[in-house]
Amino acid sequence: MTYQTECLSHRGTAAGSRAVRFSIWNLLRLHRQRRSLAQMDTAALEDMGITRREAQIEAARPFWQMPHNWTC
Repeated sequence: MTYQTECLSHRGTAAGSRAVRFSIWNLLRLHRQRRSLAQMDTAALEDMGITRREAQIEAARPFWQMPHNWTC
């Protein structure tokens, strides 16, 4: 079962409601993390092994573009 089909199959159920809340919460969390990443100084980014350019690219991504390993 694919990610999208799996998410849609729970629609209208308690599990589906939890999945939607979980997804919204994760999208908001992701948005906050990307905002924080954009504000970090170069030393903090280097400690994480991220270049300034990589941080800028990630911070510029829209909130709906979640990492591939996230599920509903």
